[in-house]
Amino acid sequence: MDITQIVIATVPARSERLSFAQVQELTGLHPTIVGELIELGWINPERTTADAYLFRPRDIYRLRKFDRISRDFDLPVLGASIVVDLLERIEYLENKVREMSRLV
Repeated sequence: MDITQIVIATVPARSERLSFAQVQELTGLHPTIVGELIELGWINPERTTADAYLFRPRDIYRLRKFDRISRDFDLPVLGASIVVDLLERIEYLENKVREMSRLV
């Protein structure tokens, strides 16, 4: 066995999950706002055995969109989360219409 095979085999794979601190750094959102969104079930991070949250890259995208909508329209947490949900739904439906148009 080559030394590079040994080194590669012992290095853990890079995780795509992000810690709470990384989420704060990447989004600039206050921890209480992120906590509210978790309680609402708007984002669903994984929990570690140490009770820490691990977020997906998609959560970062949604949180950034939430922050922009919230600030731009001066909306409360619940209002901004509903707007983001509706925008995502519109995007999904527009993609479905495009797919169906290609089939016709």
